[in-house]
Amino acid sequence: MAESMEDYREELEASFRKISEGDIISGTVISVSEEEVTLDLKYYAQGIIKVEDLSNDPEFHVMEEVHPGDVIEATVVRTDDGEGNIQLSRKEANDILAWEKLNTCLEEGTELSVKVAGIVPSGVVAYVEGIRGFIPASQLALSYVEATEEWLGKEVNVRVITVDESRKKLVLSAKVILKEQQQEEHNRKISMMVPGSILEGTVESLMPYGAFVDLGDGISGLVHISQISRKRIGKPSEVLNVGQKVKVKVLNTNDNKVSLSMKALEEEMVDVDRPKEVEEYVSHENASTSLGDLLSKIKL
Repeated sequence: MAESMEDYREELEASFRKISEGDIISGTVISVSEEEVTLDLKYYAQGIIKVEDLSNDPEFHVMEEVHPGDVIEATVVRTDDGEGNIQLSRKEANDILAWEKLNTCLEEGTELSVKVAGIVPSGVVAYVEGIRGFIPASQLALSYVEATEEWLGKEVNVRVITVDESRKKLVLSAKVILKEQQQEEHNRKISMMVPGSILEGTVESLMPYGAFVDLGDGISGLVHISQISRKRIGKPSEVLNVGQKVKVKVLNTNDNKVSLSMKALEEEMVDVDRPKEVEEYVSHENASTSLGDLLSKIKL
């Protein structure tokens, strides 16, 4: 079939479009070298991005991170670099587009993988979309990290927790992800507990409304004051002490909270120890305590 002008309409329209300095345009990588990246802009001229205009990240390696076929957004710096190409800068475009992406990451809670690129007072530095981000030492792990230098070069999964474009401030956190994972594991352990099970634990704290018992493996449960004893008590400290070993029965694990009972075990012990009822002897004779009645039954 013979090709018609209609088949090339999009390409023709693209080639006649006006490109001006300051525009943000998109192009497909057609070649990569240590000095520059060449883009197909669907235009009569190609786009060129010098390596120094690609990223603010000092760890950026063009041959590792840019490949033919990649689509890159960049700002037009000059419409003619002197060799008939359009000079572009991804760094400039990034300063505009990256903050929009970071705000989206913040809103959606996107999980990102970053590489620790530097150590600074009270934390480390990593780059996201070419923007320098700060991970405080308190947000690098579940507990505060003293030896931050040991994290240099490590890959870390983080979420964006602060974005402030006006102050060029980006704060990241690995801790929020680790806490979620810890909670999921905690909930999984609780879901495996069987109501009715009898466990041993240690009283870890006393509250006016009950006692918290450490069951081990990071799991604690509450013995409500009404479930501590068969006797009526005014406060848990009347019968319990912190550090005391106790046996408890699992009542339920609703809402990933463990409800325990000591009273249920007491009641079970009472049921086991209670003697069987002695059958009542019924006499059909009239009861009498008189001496005459007693003697009259004796045969000589």
